[in-house]
Amino acid sequence: MKKRVRVIFFSPRWGSGLEDARKYLTALPSRDLRPKVTNPEDIELVRMARLDCDWDGECLRAFAAMGHESLEFEPALIADTQGLLDFMRHGALRETAPWLILNDQSPALVDQVIGKLLGLFRRCGGRILYWSYDEASRTMPCFSTEVAPHLSILLHDESPLADEALKALPRSCTTVHMSWVANIVPFAYPFRATVEDRIVFLGSKMGATPHRLEHIKELKKHFGDRFTAIIDHSVPVQERGSFSAVKVHLCPEGRKFSTYGMRLTHTDRPFWSGCMGQVPVIEESQWGGRLADLQEQGVVLPYAHDDVSSMIEACERALATDAEARRRIYEYFNREGTVGPIAARLIADFYSPRP
Repeated sequence: MKKRVRVIFFSPRWGSGLEDARKYLTALPSRDLRPKVTNPEDIELVRMARLDCDWDGECLRAFAAMGHESLEFEPALIADTQGLLDFMRHGALRETAPWLILNDQSPALVDQVIGKLLGLFRRCGGRILYWSYDEASRTMPCFSTEVAPHLSILLHDESPLADEALKALPRSCTTVHMSWVANIVPFAYPFRATVEDRIVFLGSKMGATPHRLEHIKELKKHFGDRFTAIIDHSVPVQERGSFSAVKVHLCPEGRKFSTYGMRLTHTDRPFWSGCMGQVPVIEESQWGGRLADLQEQGVVLPYAHDDVSSMIEACERALATDAEARRRIYEYFNREGTVGPIAARLIADFYSPRP
């Protein structure tokens, strides 16, 4: 018999009690977020909240769609702190194997109670998977003391983890250095055999430094109308599909990649770009180890760190990529670079006999 699993996605900022994931996602586009921000009259603040809430929703959608040949996933739930307490109080833990999914720096939003909450969940028979981003083990004060001791699976993009975090993790915890991937349901975007021979720069306000703006200036000079730059914080998740008509996605930014702990990191942009069949062009880090596995697979085109000539040359090669090569990129990222299948495999492995 297949192991029955129930996923509860923890969202202390955007959750509201305990809700069915499908119903939550159906209502999400029309949800009024003004009560959730400090100044409901601040249009920009509400816009940023919408970007963050929708991104969180896409993570939920990806985890809710998980499947595995050895597991039977019950309909997923989303919960804030009170919702998780309600779930445990109602005795639902006895029906299936419950897995709490943490992501981003969500534990820090309720750091005063997160340790007690996770401890109670574990004592009730639950398991916890945490997909952390950035330098969570160093920048999140509650990581080592309140979060790490309760984890069954930890995926992280900093290498190495802080010493305190390593000591606090249970010996039975599966720890994987993997970093960002795409919060997309595999093959949700159809492959487009015909696309425009153009380049779109997928940036953000955080990365729009004078240094980066100078790069954009050179790219515009070289490629003219074939080049477009997006540097408005982040691309709304509902609009990602609109970029599938452009052949090349230039994804140079790695958040904090100049720090030691993040020297192997990157953003999620190359992954969701690849999932749509675009050609991701990425920048190497100063240490040369960034995205090495993807480079070996030939599904991204790298250019030398801080080298405009190398960037232009990589974009030219990307523009010359044919449909067959793009389809291989599309297949690879949808099969290997999305959160759901990776998490499902790790949960399945957790129940596999161990030597």
